[in-house]
Amino acid sequence: MSEVQVKTSFQKQLYNECGQWKYPGGSKRIRLPKLKWIAMKKHREPAKGLRLKSVTVSMEPSGKYFASLLYEGDSCENQAAEPDYSTAKILGIDYAMQGMAVFSEEIEMEEAGFFRKNEKRLVREQRKLSRCVRGSHNYELQKKKVARCHEKIRNQRRDYLHKLSRKIVDSYDAVAVEDIDMKAMGQCLHFGKSVHDNGYGMFREMLDYKLAWKGKKIVKVDRFFPSSKKCCQCGRIKKELKLSERVYHCVCGNEMDRDRNAAINIREEARRMLIA
Repeated sequence: MSEVQVKTSFQKQLYNECGQWKYPGGSKRIRLPKLKWIAMKKHREPAKGLRLKSVTVSMEPSGKYFASLLYEGDSCENQAAEPDYSTAKILGIDYAMQGMAVFSEEIEMEEAGFFRKNEKRLVREQRKLSRCVRGSHNYELQKKKVARCHEKIRNQRRDYLHKLSRKIVDSYDAVAVEDIDMKAMGQCLHFGKSVHDNGYGMFREMLDYKLAWKGKKIVKVDRFFPSSKKCCQCGRIKKELKLSERVYHCVCGNEMDRDRNAAINIREEARRMLIA
C-alpha cells in the first residue's frame, strides 16, 4: 500500500489485495506515470503470461478517455491444414447500397444505416450549436453533445459490423469479396453519405484480420470481373445491364435478384482461384 494513500475506512474496505482500487459494480482504477490513481472500466482481462509494453491514452471529442494497453507474448502460428476448397464453405459478398451487402447465402442481418436513423437528432443538436456564441460556456457544452451523437452512431455501426463479421468468420472456411474502390464509390453519383454510413470498407477490414486469426482466407475478386452480368446457372454473360435493372433475367430461365446473382458468381470465382 505504499503506492497510494488510503484516507478513509470505507476506502480501506474497497482496496483489494492486488493494490488496485475496486468499487461496487466492478469498476477499478489504473495508475499511470506522473498521474494519480484514475477510475476506469476494464474491457477484458489480458491473457496470462504476457508482458505489458506500453499504454496509449487517447481522448474522444466527447471528453471520454481511453487507455489502450499493448502486451507482448509468445504465440504459436496456426498450423491447421488447409481445407479442400472444392467442397469448402465459401461465402460470396457483393456490395449493395441498401443494406451494405448481399450474400450468396441467406444470412440474418439487422437493418443498418445508423446515421440515417439518428440524423434528425444530430441535425437538431447541430442547429442548437450554430445558435450558440462561439467560445462561450454553452457553446462548449453543446459541442460535446454533438460529439456524443457522432460517437453513438460510430459505436452502433462498429458493434453491428463486429458481430456480423464474427458470425461469418465462425461459419465459413473462406470469404470472397469484390475488390472495389470505396473511396471512388463515395465520390460518384452523390453516394458519399450512404457509402460511409454502410461502413463496408471497415467491414472488409474486420473480416480480413479475423479470418487471419483463425487461419482462414479472404479472397478479393478483381473489380472488372463481370459478376453482375454473368448468369450464375448457365454462365452466359450479358453485353449490357442497366443499373436500374434490379432483377437478373437470363434466356436459360434464371430470374433472381441481381446482387444475389453477383454474390454467387463472386463465390464461384473465388473457389476457382483457391483451387488453382
